Amino acid sequence: MDGRRKRRPLWFYIVTNSPSDKAPQQRSAIALTIFCGFLIFVICAVFSLGVWQVERRAWKLDLIARVDQRVHAEPVSAPPRADWGNISRENDEYRRVTAEGTLRNDKESLVYASTALGPGYWVITPLTLADGTSVMINRGFVPTDKRDPNSRLEGQTGGAVKITGLLRLDEPGGTFIKSNDPANDRWYSRDVAAMAVKRGVPDIAPYFIDADATVNPGGLPTGGLTQVVFPNSHLQYAITWFVLAAMLTGLLILVLRSELRRRRT
Repeated sequence: MDGRRKRRPLWFYIVTNSPSDKAPQQRSAIALTIFCGFLIFVICAVFSLGVWQVERRAWKLDLIARVDQRVHAEPVSAPPRADWGNISRENDEYRRVTAEGTLRNDKESLVYASTALGPGYWVITPLTLADGTSVMINRGFVPTDKRDPNSRLEGQTGGAVKITGLLRLDEPGGTFIKSNDPANDRWYSRDVAAMAVKRGVPDIAPYFIDADATVNPGGLPTGGLTQVVFPNSHLQYAITWFVLAAMLTGLLILVLRSELRRRRT
């Protein structure tokens, strides 16, 4: 021997210092408690969202059933001024109603619309009733090239008329994408209150009527295009939240079992 220390191979240090030769380190009790507590909170929150979606689905199905019944029921008289304060979206929207009066074609407003017939406008015209009040009538759709009333004179109904259609509530402000611009007479939602102010129509009802296709002898505007469709994806959302809650619960169980094994070791 030359007295020099024999150099050992690299594998010797790897084996002798292998983590398998040491007892697994326990996680901090405080850190583990905080992590598990947070995970439990998230599980409860996600599960609650699933329950909420189940409740929303039940509400939506009830709404669809009630609206379907209203749409196919015999029409009733449109709510008079004395009942305006009692009108609600839940109890009255899409109810079939009738109203008799005189159309003020000189005060119509055009609301941009995109329908199955293509882009164009809803024609919103005040109907003056016998008691002096007015209700806005969505007479129907006209294509862009028929925006000018002079291009559809045969459809400008005069004299006393009886309108039958679906009661709809005021749509103030505009849409999610564009806001109404009353000053420039640009409308993207059926904001009947603002239209009445713009056109100088007093005593306007807080609702409008989507007319059916029976009062336009010239064919335009085209009525009866109301889409009564309610998106109902609550079941899919509920399943998603419940599956996520189950996955997080599995993660929590896995963490706790792993920690118990460490402590036993």
